[in-house]
Amino acid sequence: MADEHSVTPAAPYGEQVSWQPATPRLRPLRLVVSWVVSAASIWVAAALVPGVGLESTGAAFVVAALIAVLNALLPPVLAALRLPFMLIAGFLLVLLADALLLLIAHEVLPDDIRVDSFGDALLAALVMAAVSVVLQAILGTNDDDEYSLKVTRRIARRQGAQGRSDVPGIIFLEIDGLALPVLRDALRDGSAPTMARWIADEGYQLAEWETDLSSQTGASQAGILLGSNEDIPAFRWVEKERGLMMVCSSPADCAEIERRHATGVGLLVDGGASRGNLLSGEAEEVILTVSRSEAERKANPGYRAFLANGFNVTRAFVLFLWEIVLELTAAARASRRDVRPRGHRGGIYPLMRAAMCVIVRDLIVFGVLTDMMRGRPAVYATFSSYDEVAHHSGLERADTMEALRKLDQQFGRIARARPYAPRPYEIVVLSDHGQTQGATFKQRHGYGLDELVERSLSRGRVSGFAGGDEQNAMVQHAVSEATGTKEKPKPKNDVSGRDVVVLGSGNLGLVYLMEIDRRLTGEEIDARHPELIPALRAHPHIGWLLVRSAEHGAVVLGPDGVSYLDEGRVEGVDPLAHLSPTAARHLLRTDGFAHVADIMVGSFYDPMLDEGCAFEELISFHGGLGGPQTRAFILAPARLPLPAEPIMGAAAVHGVLSGWRAMLQGAPAERARLADATPGGGQQLGSELAERGGGDEVTGEQPAATP
Repeated sequence: MADEHSVTPAAPYGEQVSWQPATPRLRPLRLVVSWVVSAASIWVAAALVPGVGLESTGAAFVVAALIAVLNALLPPVLAALRLPFMLIAGFLLVLLADALLLLIAHEVLPDDIRVDSFGDALLAALVMAAVSVVLQAILGTNDDDEYSLKVTRRIARRQGAQGRSDVPGIIFLEIDGLALPVLRDALRDGSAPTMARWIADEGYQLAEWETDLSSQTGASQAGILLGSNEDIPAFRWVEKERGLMMVCSSPADCAEIERRHATGVGLLVDGGASRGNLLSGEAEEVILTVSRSEAERKANPGYRAFLANGFNVTRAFVLFLWEIVLELTAAARASRRDVRPRGHRGGIYPLMRAAMCVIVRDLIVFGVLTDMMRGRPAVYATFSSYDEVAHHSGLERADTMEALRKLDQQFGRIARARPYAPRPYEIVVLSDHGQTQGATFKQRHGYGLDELVERSLSRGRVSGFAGGDEQNAMVQHAVSEATGTKEKPKPKNDVSGRDVVVLGSGNLGLVYLMEIDRRLTGEEIDARHPELIPALRAHPHIGWLLVRSAEHGAVVLGPDGVSYLDEGRVEGVDPLAHLSPTAARHLLRTDGFAHVADIMVGSFYDPMLDEGCAFEELISFHGGLGGPQTRAFILAPARLPLPAEPIMGAAAVHGVLSGWRAMLQGAPAERARLADATPGGGQQLGSELAERGGGDEVTGEQPAATP
């Protein structure tokens, strides 16, 4: 059996041997250690909770043995129930069952343990979980997964696991918001030891890919999972002809985005699974996938592996509370030291952080483990805890890197499960975008972009919308799935009748003048509001404006110069000089979108300090151009060849990932035909890369969206 750090890797592509899955075996020494830890936790709980007591010498060991037996019987039965809103129902039932186990122990062993009430039992169960978490971390047994894998395999068999197969599966693990430069620092400094070991010992390759405009999860996942992110200009945008605002975290809007862009070449077609994503990639099964939220209000079986071990629930609850303590402590320390930039960390944010870093993360991990034990051919899972913490703490602050380290630990857990799956698995880690850091626009000036626009208008009032923290949506979606509440239409999404709408998406601003239900030209804007464009151009923390000129086409205006994108010329100082060499290409593409804003606004970017400023209250941000927010990465095994040319845009990433899947698994004729229609992707890319060992040029050109 493999030790705690080793993984039995799959053979190189083309050299597959007959796959023989291993059987998880419970190691006697580990069982003894777990028994001692459990007994110690019972002893501490009895000492701390007045209503619980141990009545004899050695009673803790006897009670620990009985609870272990009961825990192997009762929670799996509860997890197998087909209940609507399974997440909250199962979570509460198993939490109550943990307390019930102590009451049963009291009835069965009255001479060994005393439990006065159900409340005492519940409190004792939480204390036991807390003590166990601490002791397991000290003893190094907190990554012992044999029991969990045995339970997960049983659940997978009941859900219809496929038989043994030699055809490799592929697991895509997305770290939301992690830039390539930050990952490199983490690999060097010990914040990502699992991934560093994959590079050093297994030959994993690290490659960069450049995001589109906008550099945010909605646009990136549409490209990666569906093959196109056409007409997604930002995290939120206005469709003037409908008088509605689209938001990349709204379940209804995500479903509409998927409807518009799904063409049958989704990354997860033919049996794949989506875990924790905004879009499903046309997957067969989903957990916490916003575009398919309706499917999750049924008796979703994807949570059963997590709920089948009662300790998972109490452990998650304890770690949730501990994460809140960590956030409050970190926020107080940053305030005391006057760390700048410093983000808003009050309100419900500590709860949001704890939910993303513990509850949602663990649910997704167990979902992936179940998918592996079922033998699913492809899984795409998004982990958003790093992104959530970085938004408020900063790119590489201590608590941000700790969130990344914990994710890296979970990736090791997934990797160690591979030998026990019914097919070999490749693991690919990637990000959807990075983040750039800097004090916000409002922190610098005391007013927002919406206020700047309003005081520069000739007439009319501005309605401003910002706060594009994507993880708010994920947690709200989890709560919605858990409670069965449906998102009610929000009046603010109806922007008809408003004069001007100003939106913030990281350091990308969008200004819509609603007086005409089409995009206004720069000349029309100057005629109606002659002070608006000059005021925006002159502002010290605005770097560029994108407008469409009736005479010159797409034009980028800067403080001291103009770039005529369609004409390929610059007058004065190039407003894009401090950005990526491909910035003009991204802006020109965005200018062609049907729902691009009348004025697209980019913040300043200082390459010396590597900072910009968001038009929403996030000190680390993404959505626009400038800095590491556009520098995403792919970390893949050497046997999955990377193209030699730069990977430009999310659709190109779809091509690479789909090509790998086709290379490993082949593709039905219809899927291969559709995949070949995706530039840079599909079966053709897979076969070409397999033959040449890489070197296929991957472009950012994309197919048109399905209307």
